[in-house]
Amino acid sequence: MRKIAVIGAGITGITTAYALLNRGFEVTVFDKNRYAAMETSFANGGQLSASNAEVWTQWSTIFKGIKWMTQRGAPLLVNPKPSWHKYSWMAEFMSNIPNYKANTIETVQLAISARDLLRGHAAAEGFDFDLEQRGILHVYDCKPDFDKAAKVNDLLAEGGLERHAVTPSEMQKIEPALQGDLYGGYYTESDFTGDIHSYAKGLGAACKRRGVVFHYGAQVASLTKHSTGVDVGWSDKSGKVSDHFDGIVICAGVRSRDLAAQVGDRVNIYPVKGYSITVQMDDDASRGAAPWVSLLDDKAKIVTSRLGPNKFRVAGTAEFNGYNKDIRDDRIAPLVKWVENLFPDISTEHAIPWAGLRPMMPNMMPRVGAGRSPQVFYNTGHGHLGWTLSAATAEIVADNILQASQKNSFQFAG
Repeated sequence: MRKIAVIGAGITGITTAYALLNRGFEVTVFDKNRYAAMETSFANGGQLSASNAEVWTQWSTIFKGIKWMTQRGAPLLVNPKPSWHKYSWMAEFMSNIPNYKANTIETVQLAISARDLLRGHAAAEGFDFDLEQRGILHVYDCKPDFDKAAKVNDLLAEGGLERHAVTPSEMQKIEPALQGDLYGGYYTESDFTGDIHSYAKGLGAACKRRGVVFHYGAQVASLTKHSTGVDVGWSDKSGKVSDHFDGIVICAGVRSRDLAAQVGDRVNIYPVKGYSITVQMDDDASRGAAPWVSLLDDKAKIVTSRLGPNKFRVAGTAEFNGYNKDIRDDRIAPLVKWVENLFPDISTEHAIPWAGLRPMMPNMMPRVGAGRSPQVFYNTGHGHLGWTLSAATAEIVADNILQASQKNSFQFAG
């Protein structure tokens, strides 16, 4: 048998387990939570958005961060409290600004390939995740922002994505519920939305049916390399446990940095907090007023998804504030206000707030592939695009492991 341990049962861990399973590996998944996708993969914006693949490594991001530092409700907020990890990460972020174009194009290409894989997995395994294939509409309220989006559109096109400009009247036809004084937009018909938590649960259940072993409520405490594999030590309700695996894949979100250090790798992930609200629409007026087409307001950095008839997900903001998952009212309030301004007939009486930590690399690219040890692999650091990219990067890392096994780069048990 070829035993592989996957550390983490978020969207990247579950898709990785599925990709390994389909290549004939014996897979065991560990997660500290009782269920799949309970952290960053729990309540994100819902967009599977190749059209949002532009990386953040630009000087404009730096300038906006400085400008917004004192505005508690700003789309990007940086806690100025000194932190070596935070400021060294930011320095590395700035060093990647020259790679902005190449990384954006590569991200688009990954996103396009991931979309078909995600839909294909759900169809093959027969589970629902509130899929809405109605495209994504980027909206702009002024000419300068619209013109800037035209330049981004050229990069998206280089990556193979078709996204076209639309007038306010065309926007109204695409999404009749859209209100407000808008200058124009860009529409990506091939993008779509879905519930990431439902997807991870559905694919995880399919993996379990087909033989993947899941250890939930298992806190992985130690990773010990050997010439023949890796010992994984964890604790659960039965106590401390250890097992030997031929290889491991670290898909542990913001904890990946610490786990990587145990096996001699530097994976410079920083936790960038994002917020969302899930508006429970219990009345006909709200359901009728909410958009079905997914929206992205570039200025406010807010995205929306319709998750079935009764739920409207609104997400956004980025907060550099360490490993802090506190839900702050001053970060939730702009999301609620945005809904009330653009869709005044939606009742926000029952808006459930959430915050999660995006695992973000300073080059804005996921860490995918082998580590320094031939027994250690990574599929982590996807930042705000884990839902969008996970299925593609899972295939890449699973192929890497298969190739390594075929070349006898590391020994398998049995």
